[in-house]
Amino acid sequence: MSANEDLHRRRNAALTKGMSTMLPVYIERGRNAELWDADGRRYVDFAGGIAVVNTGHLHPHVKAAVIKQLDAFTHTCLMITPYRVAVELAEKLNALAPGTTPKKTMLVTTGAEAVENAVKIARAYTGRPAVIAFGGAFHGRTYMAMALTGKVAPYKVGFGPFPGDVYHVPFPVTYHGVTSADSLEALEQIFKYDVEPARVAAIIIEPVLGEGGFYAAPPEFMKALRSLCDKHGIVFIADEIQSGFARTGRMFAMEHYGVEPDLVTMAKSLAGGFPLAAVVGKAQMMDAAPTGGLGGTYAGSPVSCAAALAVLEVMEKENLPARAVQVGDIITQRLRKLQAQLSCIGEVRGLGAMVAMELVRNRDAHAPAPDPDLAKALVQRAAANGLVLLSCGLYANVIRLLVPLTAADELIGEGLDIIEKSLREVLAASTPVAAAG
Repeated sequence: MSANEDLHRRRNAALTKGMSTMLPVYIERGRNAELWDADGRRYVDFAGGIAVVNTGHLHPHVKAAVIKQLDAFTHTCLMITPYRVAVELAEKLNALAPGTTPKKTMLVTTGAEAVENAVKIARAYTGRPAVIAFGGAFHGRTYMAMALTGKVAPYKVGFGPFPGDVYHVPFPVTYHGVTSADSLEALEQIFKYDVEPARVAAIIIEPVLGEGGFYAAPPEFMKALRSLCDKHGIVFIADEIQSGFARTGRMFAMEHYGVEPDLVTMAKSLAGGFPLAAVVGKAQMMDAAPTGGLGGTYAGSPVSCAAALAVLEVMEKENLPARAVQVGDIITQRLRKLQAQLSCIGEVRGLGAMVAMELVRNRDAHAPAPDPDLAKALVQRAAANGLVLLSCGLYANVIRLLVPLTAADELIGEGLDIIEKSLREVLAASTPVAAAG
């Protein structure tokens, strides 16, 4: 029995089956965009811990900052005896957040916590209960976050009932025939049929759907949504948990739109692998919650704050937003060449280095169907060939690429070679209908 097999047997006996395991390989070490498992096998990492290590595994500057903080202290609770690194981080995030309105920050531990607290802040500020979210969105696994999430399986199955006064509208996805006008009309229908605008505290949106399939919202839609929120006094929440911190070619995806959100949720690559999240928003709104109404025992861990400060320094010194544009160009150009050869690739899309390819049948986005089986098979075959790869999408038929932005061109090329090799192998092993067209 291999080390991986033994660990997987022990995992199944010790950990709940409710937590899935995509690949039964157990990682012993990682460096930049490479991983090594318990059997000593090397993998190119195109997952980045689900967009968590934009600065790569164990970036030397981040590692040094964490060690320095470990030598000082690890925990006192930010709400009891605060510390310098949290203040400095909040100052940095306030300065980086999209828009010119003065900002304030709340530090927490997870993305779901950030979403929950953004809703609390919006409700405290407006005195209203309702929240509108979008189909295909993912906002977390706690109860309000699940209610906001626009995907039932596997996130909501068996866990209801969920908090009320949450409504969903279709996200504008041109590839699937949903226009900005369609989504805006759906919002107006909600105002007519379900809840009056004067009862809506917030609208929360991912500028680029993450789990939903890596669809970027059209610019005209974001501008219209900002106008609608202004008209009705609704708080505009941008969920930048997956799209933030240089991934899209800007520090935050909202910068592509020229639209200032009221509140921004942040997590994932904020601290380079250490658990940290934040709500950053307009100061007047952030101060609406009563003193003591926001917080958490581990909120703003000093070790995570130190890591985050180092991550932000790396992103600035190494100009990772610009690097994300280069990485995205390398990946999309290569995948579009493959798309021209294979009819199973319906669309290649990306904003910066937040890139996806959607797997369909015979180049048709709608019929006969997307191909989740092909995506699943590709992920497994890629792993067998030495690449960690992720799928996503409402129908699980989208391959998303989240390579660390610090990866060298050669390593990215190696990963893309594995994708092409693996996809061709999977197609050769399946029916000829899905093959080259």
